[in-house]
Amino acid sequence: MANNKSIATQNTELNELHQIGDFGVNELMTMKETVGKDLTIPQFNLFMYQCNRMNLDPSLKHAFPIVYGGKMDIRVSYEGLKSLAQKSEGYHGIFSQVVCENEIDDFDVVLSDEGEMVGVKHKPRFPRGKVMGAYAIAKREGRPNYVVFMDVSEVQKWIKVNGKFWKQDNGDVDPDMFKKHVGTRAIKGQFDIADVVVDGMEAAGESNSVPEYKPQERKDITPNQEVIDNLKKSSKPKNEDLDAIDEAKTEMVKKFERLGIPKGKARTEYIEKNARDIKGEPTLPQLLGLLELMDMHIDMQDAQFADNDELE
Repeated sequence: MANNKSIATQNTELNELHQIGDFGVNELMTMKETVGKDLTIPQFNLFMYQCNRMNLDPSLKHAFPIVYGGKMDIRVSYEGLKSLAQKSEGYHGIFSQVVCENEIDDFDVVLSDEGEMVGVKHKPRFPRGKVMGAYAIAKREGRPNYVVFMDVSEVQKWIKVNGKFWKQDNGDVDPDMFKKHVGTRAIKGQFDIADVVVDGMEAAGESNSVPEYKPQERKDITPNQEVIDNLKKSSKPKNEDLDAIDEAKTEMVKKFERLGIPKGKARTEYIEKNARDIKGEPTLPQLLGLLELMDMHIDMQDAQFADNDELE
């Protein structure tokens, strides 16, 4: 009976998946179970439609969906932006590099007669030392080179907020992350590619209309109803729940660190803002609800850094 139900469910999903672009049904099913595992079928169809429209391949990590509060956003990664640039008319290449402390004397920015950056003079050497800056050059026929140069101090705020992506194991700035960051800015500037986010459909009751790409908007993350219900539960914990409560509290500390929220008042304010029903000692359901909410915030934060969206 269970097998028959599973087959019936799979057949229903197959019927609901739309044939999109050159992707076959088997490819779509595989994509649904990997990239789109957290999406409903309508959300997945929308995601694949938009990827196909922009000629982006999710299997190559060109784009990925973010789901929170029953809504979906589509994010274009650095690899996706680079792919879009490569398909642009007049594309002549993207080059990015870091400048390290032992190379400062051999680095200079080349300016045009109008004072715009059009190139760099840089001689890497070993040992290179710590990363002090990074630059990227986007070249396009018929246009001046688009150069982005940043001092390491300009990205300290992102390093502080999310060291997971910005730091190496020894605590130094990750050169690859820094190069992607300046590369993203150069691509967007040279090829007129704006930050793009697709507002997805609600989890239920939404029409099949397809929204257009539009400039990125910062939005508050809204927890789903199950999270809200858990946060409101205030029954006293049973003895068998005490160990689980301790584990949840330990996990909460780790998530605060992931979010870059310092100890003390800042963490208290976070809880008061996002879990107002927690009064005094939290129950296990309340802690689990808070942890799920923190995961949503972490997912959004990680995604923003992973695809190098400019957050100013």
